[in-house]
Amino acid sequence: MGPHPAVAAIRLAVRRVLHDVLVAHSAASSSPTPSASSSPSSPSSPSSPFSPSSPSSPSELSGPSELSGPSGLSGLSGPSSPAASPPARSARSASALRRSAPRADAPLVLAACSGGADSMALASALAFEAPRLGLRAGGVTVDHGLQQGSDARAAEVADRMRSLGLAPVEAVAVSVGRGGGPEAAARDARYAALDAAAERHGAAAVLLGHTRDDQAETVLLGLARGSGTRSLSGMAWVSGTGGRYRRPFLQLDRHTVREACLAQSLPVWEDPHNADPAYTRSRVRHEALPILEKALGKGVVEALARTAQLSRDDADALDAWAARAEAEVMTTAPAAAGGAQAVHLDTGGLRGLPAAVRRRVLRRAAIAAGAPAGSLFARHIEEVDRLITGWRGQRALNLPGRVEVRREGGRLVIRQG
Repeated sequence: MGPHPAVAAIRLAVRRVLHDVLVAHSAASSSPTPSASSSPSSPSSPSSPFSPSSPSSPSELSGPSELSGPSGLSGLSGPSSPAASPPARSARSASALRRSAPRADAPLVLAACSGGADSMALASALAFEAPRLGLRAGGVTVDHGLQQGSDARAAEVADRMRSLGLAPVEAVAVSVGRGGGPEAAARDARYAALDAAAERHGAAAVLLGHTRDDQAETVLLGLARGSGTRSLSGMAWVSGTGGRYRRPFLQLDRHTVREACLAQSLPVWEDPHNADPAYTRSRVRHEALPILEKALGKGVVEALARTAQLSRDDADALDAWAARAEAEVMTTAPAAAGGAQAVHLDTGGLRGLPAAVRRRVLRRAAIAAGAPAGSLFARHIEEVDRLITGWRGQRALNLPGRVEVRREGGRLVIRQG
């Protein structure tokens, strides 16, 4: 008799991601180290400071299902099962392979675990599947220090992960700032801690337990903010530096992962922040989405998640177009004595581009000049765009990060300081 259907679903999702990690690791191990001049660019590692920022940067990953810690998957592009064993391998030898411990130099995959149902289901599936693919599996839990007794709770979550067979396991305490609001500040501190843990342990990937419900909430928040296509694309299957973060559960609903925990008798911790109406995501989860489903019928969550994927496809295509266009219209000028390097844009070339492409070029140029991406809003880019499409001798514009934009004849000059 096989496992419970919910358990089988979470294991299959994690297995697919681990297969992707293995393929990527094998490719990186077998390819020669590229030189600085010939290394190929990737979405996570732009080839120039003016390339588009990764569409899957942590700032985009705004939807943890537990506010005090991420729960964690990558695209299901791999086959539905690990690479098939060679025909000559007997069932007995395959069974022995599955029981053998991974080699000490095998790639390490970490589960980001808050102790909630989503991330505990993730940790259990990782502990089950990783050894069967010859991978090492560990875990990280982040103590945000936002609630009394959070340190003891983090230690308890770490112990639970160890009891599943994960190693290494680490509980990391962070200090949460105030920039961008409590949810954004906690998220920034969490991803910084996860990045640091991945670097310390040399992890090939960090798995996050975001579900389809989390994706729907993220899209709804983007709609409410009046954000662009990239924001509506929600959370990426693969994100972070070098594709570090992967989200196996984006096609699974929250009910399935909770069922998996019940079926395995996994203890879970319900973060009270998830039900606190002081948090925007909590209100979306417990008020907005139920009202939408009552008014529009079931299927709203699935439709919003589908919108995320369609929006991501569109945004990726527009970003690729903008990357080609910026190479034609953008140049850099030597920095003046003691000054910052300036970015020059040809206004004639920009004027002929569709607005969606032109504004992407402008945004990336502003970020390259020093404007913080998180503080650069649509209204800023619209004002810069008017220096091209509605030029009438306007004064220079000041953007966040002390970045100045001015029109000089047929050029747009963007410079910090």
